[in-house]
Amino acid sequence: MKKLQHEIQHAVGGINKEVEENEIENMPYLDMVVKETLRLYPVAPLLVPHVSRNDVVIEDYYIKRNTQIIINAWAIGRDPRVWSENAEKFYPERFEHDNVDIHGRDFRFIPFGSGRRGCPGAQLGFATIKFVVAQLVHCFNWELPFGMSCDELDMNETFGITIARTTHLLAIPTFRLTGEAASNKE
Repeated sequence: MKKLQHEIQHAVGGINKEVEENEIENMPYLDMVVKETLRLYPVAPLLVPHVSRNDVVIEDYYIKRNTQIIINAWAIGRDPRVWSENAEKFYPERFEHDNVDIHGRDFRFIPFGSGRRGCPGAQLGFATIKFVVAQLVHCFNWELPFGMSCDELDMNETFGITIARTTHLLAIPTFRLTGEAASNKE
């Protein structure tokens, strides 16, 4: 969080300014953080069903023509064969020298699906997520309640159409803006 706050503060010109939408493109670490979040916690773990057009063999699996296929984006995002042995770890820097995009051209990262059935609002969704995260991280410091450490967090998930935490994630915000930006928020 501190690294992201530093990047945002540098991009907006200090702690006294609010994040502007056009400044988001100057925040590569923010881009990495959002991608890493979507890799580990895709909005929809199972993508829209597809149908195979032809008989095909994928890694020793025979898929017959006209078979309905459901892609498990959650499992792909956590596969150590795809992401290395630390696939379960939140590590935004894995995207540092990787030009993988959100449009599903690289099938190891498909938070919005791919191809004709890819999410039509992917670009808007990705931009909105980045803007909201930038605002939240720039305006507030975030702490866990009751002196809890990160190791004590229950990150278990309840599987469904979307993925929810088994136990709600609680965080306490502390306002961090000063000067003109703080008075605009009041």
